[in-house]
Amino acid sequence: MSKKGVLLVNLGTPDSTKVPDVRKYLREFLMDKRVIDIPFLNRWMLVNLIIAPLRAPKSAKEYERLFDEKGSPLKYYGFEVRDKLQGKLDSNYKVELSMRYQNPSIEEGLKALKNCTSIHIIPLFPQYASASTGSVQDKVMEIVKEWQVIPNIKFTSQFFEEELFLETILDNAEKLMADTEYDHFLFSYHGIPERQITKGAIDGFCQFGECCNSLTEKNRYCYRAQCFETTRLLVQKLGLPEGTFSNSFQSRLGKTPWIQPYTDEVLVDLANRGFKKVLAFSPAFIADCLETTVEVGETYQEDFKNAGGEQWDLVPSLNVEEKWVECLKEIVLN
Repeated sequence: MSKKGVLLVNLGTPDSTKVPDVRKYLREFLMDKRVIDIPFLNRWMLVNLIIAPLRAPKSAKEYERLFDEKGSPLKYYGFEVRDKLQGKLDSNYKVELSMRYQNPSIEEGLKALKNCTSIHIIPLFPQYASASTGSVQDKVMEIVKEWQVIPNIKFTSQFFEEELFLETILDNAEKLMADTEYDHFLFSYHGIPERQITKGAIDGFCQFGECCNSLTEKNRYCYRAQCFETTRLLVQKLGLPEGTFSNSFQSRLGKTPWIQPYTDEVLVDLANRGFKKVLAFSPAFIADCLETTVEVGETYQEDFKNAGGEQWDLVPSLNVEEKWVECLKEIVLN
């Protein structure tokens, strides 16, 4: 019987915490023209002569803090979600998992679905960005253009407005809020260079200011505006009053301007303003990874306490929560 293919795609992870594996991952990741969007020769020299050689040993130590006896949470949670989603769909569907960088590759995933009548690609990034969702779409098209027969292919570009996605975050947050009375809530999203938003702006609409205060047809694919909208939706569900929450962006790299405000600066400001107990959210990520568990959960916690804060907690990722898998099922069927 002909099947409908579903390909879940996350960012990726090194095969191990060994420096050569981390260096290999960084090279593939950062050589992506949508991640570091500068001319090829400049990008090659920057990545291969500076970033990968110098950053790999430090990154390997950070990955050691993340990996456990099962390996990378991003990967093993990914396989578990794949299997759970497969169990929720009927026998007409075939679900595969791929990583944009390293293993299992998108090429492997597409090969396993090549004989399907259709393939639904779901990049596991709630908000659209050229460097994440756009990169997955780019890679998929690069591969299938060589096929003699190309089946119907559908992309889900964003899902931050999905009710079950929001409810899963809400459920995880309320478990922590039941035990602690937080005085501030910080929504930290992965950052991207401002130029990547400017290049995709419609009629020069994006100004990195009040234009992000509402989502319209002109900024529907502006990553910053989508992040702000994600926060608005969660704040509404949590019933948080104005002044008790903030947006910020983390993980910036290099000296060019990235979207602001920056998380590492915001958390110090919160401590200086007298906020003692902060609950942090990472709504741009669906599974435990370096940017959530280590950066937000550990490094920022230490920075906040060093600045005078008392308690910093991180809302758990969606990982394999039942509502999250049900959300993916709805995305596939609807």
